[in-house]
Amino acid sequence: MSYYEHHLFFCNNQRPPGARTCCNDKGATQARDHAKARIAQLRLNAPGKVRVNQAGCMERCEEGPCLAIYPQGVWYTFRDKADIDEIIDRHVVGGQIVERLRLPDAPPPKP
Repeated sequence: MSYYEHHLFFCNNQRPPGARTCCNDKGATQARDHAKARIAQLRLNAPGKVRVNQAGCMERCEEGPCLAIYPQGVWYTFRDKADIDEIIDRHVVGGQIVERLRLPDAPPPKP
């Protein structure tokens, strides 16, 4: 059992200019802020319900921006606020995984 029904972690890692890609360069902080506001608007931010947090590097920046939802352990990527809304509406509220935005469960094989 988990304290939260859903715990959303947004990778908000920021690397220095010229380093490898990072989620924050792809709008992760704005997406997290939007998700927090949307969860509050839906009144799902009560204790034990839904929590939205930022995380440091989650080592999937090349696939990102990314977020992970626990306790289900589902990882997503997203492009814009509409994708975040779809993840909230379908996964958090509706209990369905958004397959078109889901990241693979396993790391890619090493070359």
